[in-house]
Amino acid sequence: MPDLADERCEACRVGSPPVADDELALFLEQYPDWQLVTDDGIRKLRRAFKFPDFATALAFTDAVGAAAEAANHHPVLRTEWGRVTVTWWTHKIRDLHRNDLVMSARADRLYEAASSS
Repeated sequence: MPDLADERCEACRVGSPPVADDELALFLEQYPDWQLVTDDGIRKLRRAFKFPDFATALAFTDAVGAAAEAANHHPVLRTEWGRVTVTWWTHKIRDLHRNDLVMSARADRLYEAASSS
């Protein structure tokens, strides 16, 4: 699988195909910190990122939010002291789309950058 974080999100419409099970399985092997969850019958990707304090967690939230806005693909972000939980899925198809994999990989990249500074 190529580096997903470098891929562009594509416009998604109602009726766009969800991510294939084999592609999702490969993603979860390569990004084991992400969990596949199902809420109200909708597959979603969720990960909790840990930080040493609230300010760092908030800065990460802002970075993920900026990336989401640039891609026009928005997650649920929950910011707490020392922790940010990010949940991706595609509202229009009520399932996971390749865009969700791309944005999850970008969130991981942003976390690596935040952790190394």
